[in-house]
Amino acid sequence: MANVFSAFAKIPVFFREVKGEMVKVAWPSRQDLISATWIVIIVTTILTAYIGALDFVLSKAVAIILK
Repeated sequence: MANVFSAFAKIPVFFREVKGEMVKVAWPSRQDLISATWIVIIVTTILTAYIGALDFVLSKAVAIILK
């Protein structure tokens, strides 16, 4: 039972340490964040189209082979 109370006593210390570490973080600028977001959207779209096309072609090939 003492372990449970000691674990709860450490919670405020944890949040103080988290707050101290968050001050040290180098946050990106708004423009950097927007640019990175667009890159992720574009790359995701390209990969989705590629995987979708590959899946379509391979499923048609398998359907032809199994006929």
